[in-house]
Amino acid sequence: MSIDWYNFTPWSALAGGALIGLAASLFVVMNGRVAGISGLIGSLLERGEGWGEKGLFLLGVLLAPLLWQLFCRLPEIQIDSGWLALTVAGLLVGVGTRYGAGCTSGHGVCGLSRLSPRSLAATLSFMAAGFVTVFVLRHLLGA
Repeated sequence: MSIDWYNFTPWSALAGGALIGLAASLFVVMNGRVAGISGLIGSLLERGEGWGEKGLFLLGVLLAPLLWQLFCRLPEIQIDSGWLALTVAGLLVGVGTRYGAGCTSGHGVCGLSRLSPRSLAATLSFMAAGFVTVFVLRHLLGA
């Protein structure tokens, strides 16, 4: 693996991380809940309390890249997997978020910032599973 230093953009990554942190902070201050994406989507499907605010937050998550595209060219999307692998992966992520009581955004961004031991355990599990999966697929199976 090598880093593409020409396209390496640490300042935009830092700005993006700061904006994610700001949005998550504002969401918890204004709503009293963490901004975990899987939880927000789940509560939208159940028509729970604060439906409009959660819907607007998720709409902002979806529209932000489109607005960014007005200022900069978005990177080209390249997916090297077939539809079956993507479908299975998506289902496994969905099952994992239900069993793990949240997703990477809920545990990794919001939970860790609140020093939650459960979120630390969940984030370490997510990361370890990702590392093992990539190692097995790329280095053992050659996929």
